[in-house]
Amino acid sequence: MKVGLIRHFKVERGYPDKMVSSNELLSWIKEYDDSPVELKEIDLKEIDWKRCYSSDLPRAVITAENVFEGEVQKMKELREITLAPILPQHVKLPLKLHFLFIRLAWMINHTSQPVSKRELRDTINVVLDKILNANENILIVSHGGIMMFLRKELLRRGFTGPKFNIANNGELYVFTKGSE
Repeated sequence: MKVGLIRHFKVERGYPDKMVSSNELLSWIKEYDDSPVELKEIDLKEIDWKRCYSSDLPRAVITAENVFEGEVQKMKELREITLAPILPQHVKLPLKLHFLFIRLAWMINHTSQPVSKRELRDTINVVLDKILNANENILIVSHGGIMMFLRKELLRRGFTGPKFNIANNGELYVFTKGSE
């Protein structure tokens, strides 16, 4: 059995190159979520993919529908982790610093964050229980943060596959379990 993880195509909306407030960060996230993507070819390694599951966000759905010929099953549970700024609205920082503070808050389970690590792990486990039940080669199209958790859980379940920190956009990462 093989599981292919794909991070959505690159989003056309770039990253802000200036200092942004928490409100501007939230506006940018909305623009990013609504942005078109840059289509490209993805090498599917000549594997006979039987099913495809995708985050229900447009950038993931567009990616999935461009790489998989059959019906794409959209799942809210495969969405990117929700970001919640933790600094006062007037404080302006580079985007990367906002992300660093948000990630630190998330890692320590700060109450400002809408989803805890435990809740996310539980959600990923439920999703994989459902998806892997069919014992077929499947594709999962999702987002960088979620893919780290999917990878970790696949390895815990006995799959082997490549290491990545932040997955590249529009690249297939294949995980294998069993004699294939």
